[in-house]
Amino acid sequence: MSMFAFNTPWLLWGLIALPILWLLLRAIPPAPIRRRFPAVALLLGLTDEDRQADKTPWWLLLLRALAVAAAIIGFAGPVLNPENRAAGTGPLLVVLDGGWADARDWPARIEKANSLLAEAGRSGRTVAVIRLTDLPQPVEFQNAEAWTGRLAAMEPQPFAPQAFEEWSKILPESAFDSYWFSDGLDHPGRDVLLTALNTKGSLTAFLSPRPVFALRPAVYEDGKITLTAARLPSDTADLDVIARGPDPSGIDRELARGSLHFDVNAAEAKASLDLPPELRNRVTRFELLGQRSAGAVSLTDDSLKRRKIAVIGGTADREGLPLLQPTYYLRQALTPVADLVEGGLSDVIPANPDVIILADVAKLTPAESDSLLEWVNKGGLLLRFAGPRLAASQLSRAEEDPLMPVRLREGGRSVGGTMSWGEPKTLAPFPEDSPFHGLSIPDDVTVTEQVLAQPDPTLTERTIAALADGTPLVTRKEIGAGQVVLVHVTANAEWSSLPLSGLFVQMLERLAVSTKPAQPNAQDLAGLTWVPQKVMDGYGVERDAGEIAGVEGEKLGKALVSGPGPGLPAGLYASADRKVALNVIGPKTPITAATWPAGTMIEGIAAVKAQALKGILLTAAMLMLALDVLAALWVSGRIGGIARTAAVMLALFVPHDARAQVPDDIKALEATRGVVLAYVQTGDAAMDQVSEAGLRGLSDQLWLRTAVEPETPMSIDLENDDLAFYPFLYWPITPNQPVPSTAAYAKLNRFLRTGGMIMFDTRDGDIAGLSGDNTPEGQMLQLIASGLDIPPLEPMPKDHVLTRSFYLLQDFPGRFAGGTVWVEASDPEAEKAEGMPFRNLNDGVTPVIIGSADWASAWATDPDGVPMFPVGRGYAGEDQREISYRFGINVIMHVLTGNYKSDQVHVPALLERLGE
Repeated sequence: MSMFAFNTPWLLWGLIALPILWLLLRAIPPAPIRRRFPAVALLLGLTDEDRQADKTPWWLLLLRALAVAAAIIGFAGPVLNPENRAAGTGPLLVVLDGGWADARDWPARIEKANSLLAEAGRSGRTVAVIRLTDLPQPVEFQNAEAWTGRLAAMEPQPFAPQAFEEWSKILPESAFDSYWFSDGLDHPGRDVLLTALNTKGSLTAFLSPRPVFALRPAVYEDGKITLTAARLPSDTADLDVIARGPDPSGIDRELARGSLHFDVNAAEAKASLDLPPELRNRVTRFELLGQRSAGAVSLTDDSLKRRKIAVIGGTADREGLPLLQPTYYLRQALTPVADLVEGGLSDVIPANPDVIILADVAKLTPAESDSLLEWVNKGGLLLRFAGPRLAASQLSRAEEDPLMPVRLREGGRSVGGTMSWGEPKTLAPFPEDSPFHGLSIPDDVTVTEQVLAQPDPTLTERTIAALADGTPLVTRKEIGAGQVVLVHVTANAEWSSLPLSGLFVQMLERLAVSTKPAQPNAQDLAGLTWVPQKVMDGYGVERDAGEIAGVEGEKLGKALVSGPGPGLPAGLYASADRKVALNVIGPKTPITAATWPAGTMIEGIAAVKAQALKGILLTAAMLMLALDVLAALWVSGRIGGIARTAAVMLALFVPHDARAQVPDDIKALEATRGVVLAYVQTGDAAMDQVSEAGLRGLSDQLWLRTAVEPETPMSIDLENDDLAFYPFLYWPITPNQPVPSTAAYAKLNRFLRTGGMIMFDTRDGDIAGLSGDNTPEGQMLQLIASGLDIPPLEPMPKDHVLTRSFYLLQDFPGRFAGGTVWVEASDPEAEKAEGMPFRNLNDGVTPVIIGSADWASAWATDPDGVPMFPVGRGYAGEDQREISYRFGINVIMHVLTGNYKSDQVHVPALLERLGE
């Protein structure tokens, strides 16, 4: 690789023009130049005396030659360590796949592309950049600088590159070279564009050495969740997959983890997770640990969540006649796809099922009605089926029953039977506003008996399915957050053939009573509009869909097979109570390596760290010319003495405040850019790394949960750094750390008196007990604290502001729980004011917090945001980590807001949260 590259025309013209200009100026008589352009005459040494005696010193001539040479070479644009490739002269097309598989190393791709643009700019080549995830548009070649900003704004998309054939049709007719940044996958239609680019000129492919991993949608079978990961060939043998979802408090966290083991040369690996229904229903996504792309994430929908359903019949089971039992067909349809809850109504409501089905249940006790109505108001679905008992009930004679969607006529109606006139009734097509719209109605589905609804102004809007003669078959009414649905025929085949058809199961699914364990198809989704709730970016990060328009079910069903694309991003789509996940990777999405034709140059995406020298050389040329002016004045006797010349030179070139660039001031400037959490250096490198990781994890949580947006944590050298820029210091105690000097103690005491806080952490909560003075760390803390101006301390009271500065807390664990946390003692005469549930403790911020919980280890995360150290055991340990984060947030909010939450204005909200 050559070390330097130049803009050759600039260099050649400069070398030719320099001697010509010099000769012309030297040929002109010096007197006119000296009169009109004294500076030029002085620079060139054009004096009559010098012309006659040639007294210009050699070192001055050398300085001038070096200045001009630096200017010529600088304008030639020299670059140190440039890309070493064959120089091109024609247009250049840069092709980016830009899909989910590029996200794994997108910054490296952009950096490499920028270096190619810079190289093309130095060669005077025009450039065009296309991203194959965009909709095809005409390709326009422009100068390289015009693409730099647009390239930096590009991001990977949450779908695969598409429309290869359309791109190939709109390529320019003229010849050009191509650089293709490939994700390494063989996408359908890719060969068409590859052939077209080869016919236009040379093709160079840039590939990443990092492997591609993809996660297929989860499958629920045999009581377990099966996860399948696919990969391109790599050396990776094991990979973890984690399940994420909200905990009971609503915080998104890891719920479970499994291991994927790839056999040698295996393209796929499987893992199984055995989760209880309560935990399984909370899972919102699965993701491959350490893989940052939308293809490594699989969102979950109704296909994974088995609903908890209670089925209650109104008549006794007929022994020996199972087909006549009112709940037989319901149980047959629901058992494979739902968890059935057994028992009477008073027994199942406390179990909080998702759906309660009453098959011909006419009368409820007042207590049952009240409990059931409260359950529906909270979001439950009550599905009722008619029958002889309901038809003979007295419901029609009273006001509308709150647990019925409509008022019923007494006695019902019989059609097509031996004791009635007419033929059995068929079903009318489902209207567009019905959840059943789009379902195909079999010709053999007929109704012979039904219960009839009383005419009512709201009857039409509550009817979601009807018979061919217009009488309601299914009615629905919303109650609070839930709904009541009545099917006007029996749940068995006594009044209709509906339970004998596949339409029966499809209608239950549309009502979100049952869910299919397999991925839905276009027919399942047809007739409905699906509105996106969450969408993913190319890195797999979810966000609210915002104003993105809904999509028709047919289009969404096709995307489930072909994958998402422009205008239809990967995400979670909902219609009424149903949800469908559109993932980047489907059950059958191929993950195969791309092939390249013979003669294609293959390179990596690692960018060479080229260094432009133009600015340095031009600056050097200006400095040397300024020195030449001073030297010429000194040679001509216009500046007397070497000392005066040196003084002038120093005044010109030495900054007035030389301290502006020293490291301490740079660190101070960084500390004043925003809120910075800092930790004290202990001299133990491993401990300092844990402290940094802990404050980084806490800073990330502050970013996510509060309005505080901390900068990167900093380390503090007590002997040399200024503490005034930091509101908070985390000080882990180690047995062998040095004791601060007198000057350091003076800074620490000034820090404490002016509103700063220090959190001392002995990290020995597992062995120290309550006192903490019987361990090496506790003894070192006593030694360090002896030189500090620390006020009297006490165990943190239950009504201290730290218990409510952001979260309401009574426990303050870190990696260890149960230890005492010490804070500044409150005024012993502090009492609760009238109307205040808390005392007015500590008019300012407590200057110190002392504990032994090892908070930094509980907060610590690696650069990918994954916790570094275990906390407690199992799920309880993760709950402990969550409380530890909440305590850390409370501490920082207390530092920044003081006793703001002691103000009486917060009392009503606090009382409501505390349930008082």
